[in-house]
Amino acid sequence: MPLPKMPGPQNQLEKIKHSGILKVLTRIDPTTYYKNTDGYTGLESDLIKLFAEHLGVKVEFIIPNTFAEILTGIAENKADIAAAGLTITPHRAQKMRFSPSYYEITEQLIYRSGNPRPKNVANLTEGIIEVTEGTSHVNTLNDLKKTAPDLTWSVNRELDTNGLLYLVNEGLIDYTIADSNQVLLVRRYYPELNIAFNLTKPLQLAWAMGLSNDNSLFDEVARFFAHIKKNNTLAQLIEKHYGHASTLNYVDNCTFRQHRKSRLPLYQKYFAAAAEQYKIDWRLLAAIGYQESHWQDNAISPTGVEGIMMLTNDTANFLKIKNRKDPVQSIEGGARFFQQRIKLLDDTIPEPDRTWLALASYNVGMGHLYDARILTKQQGGDPDKWIDVKQYLPLLADEKWHRKTKYGYARGNEPVQYVENIRGYYDLLVWLTEENQIKKQVMEVKRTIPTNLATQDSFTTL
Repeated sequence: MPLPKMPGPQNQLEKIKHSGILKVLTRIDPTTYYKNTDGYTGLESDLIKLFAEHLGVKVEFIIPNTFAEILTGIAENKADIAAAGLTITPHRAQKMRFSPSYYEITEQLIYRSGNPRPKNVANLTEGIIEVTEGTSHVNTLNDLKKTAPDLTWSVNRELDTNGLLYLVNEGLIDYTIADSNQVLLVRRYYPELNIAFNLTKPLQLAWAMGLSNDNSLFDEVARFFAHIKKNNTLAQLIEKHYGHASTLNYVDNCTFRQHRKSRLPLYQKYFAAAAEQYKIDWRLLAAIGYQESHWQDNAISPTGVEGIMMLTNDTANFLKIKNRKDPVQSIEGGARFFQQRIKLLDDTIPEPDRTWLALASYNVGMGHLYDARILTKQQGGDPDKWIDVKQYLPLLADEKWHRKTKYGYARGNEPVQYVENIRGYYDLLVWLTEENQIKKQVMEVKRTIPTNLATQDSFTTL
């Protein structure tokens, strides 16, 4: 007698689990999915990987050529989820189904520093406005045109918003529209970009799924977001990607770029050698050195710390460094001391929190970091997460709190600012030493435009 046939997957969620693959439409962008020194990351990427782990499956990321193809792809059920920094709009909601929101943005008008700042939409009748096809920015302009009938713009079918931000920074177009989270990240790399004003009220970002009577995947996504909001995982991921993005102001950014050209070449080989020896990204080590001394080997503070890595006399003696002002000795010693900080932390602390906590201890001492982590745990936070510990480090300067600790008083605000600055310098240094993918994309598109159109004054794909 034949065995009864086993039932196959009954709904979309079961099919995904059965196949072992979650198909996700996304785009290359600092806010979503991009490659850094540790592989692909981004808020959307990290969230999707976490959801796939929750389901027990692997992720297949699908990168269409244009933003508009993401929308048509999910509307036509060519993937399970679109995780691409999508704004919830009434128009889109007619063609796709949105998950609970995970982030809030506004749409902003962007112009270049040195040009007149438009005060309102009425000031936009002169100059070139260009936006990416398929984005909600097109709908925003259509809405604004109802009250500003002279408003005109171009829709670019080739470049994404990153490409248009590059064009604004280069002075090739006058304005574009970008989401505030994207502007927050990209302005670090293009400091000439400026925000004129917000064009919208706060808008919600969410994942999109195809319209269907099958609620299995949608319900699981909703449960997933409810869980990571409740246990603070979502907040921790947002801090990871955005928490330090506004640390460096315009002057800090420009000064760093100047010093990278004039000072870093003198010491880069020493940072690279020490970083290789102690298994550290040389750019992180260089960022520590910049925060400490602005890459000056003769730097000295009123408290007696000296050299590029600003080592104390006690630390130098502990590391058996004879001359703190010798850049080779200072950088090697700083790298060794930082590696020791990492190894002293609990093995349970994951990256990147392990690195940020080790940096805090490099500045304030492991004892004071220990006290801050104890306070964090006592107050219901996670002592293994930088987002929580950095809230309690400043309490070490308050007698109400530090008298309850083992190691006592410390200027707890300083390690917080110290870590956030290094994170900013590190991100900027990685950007400046890697191939500029945004510029590469623009140049590739430009090469496809007929010669008579590919000029500085008419680089617009209509």
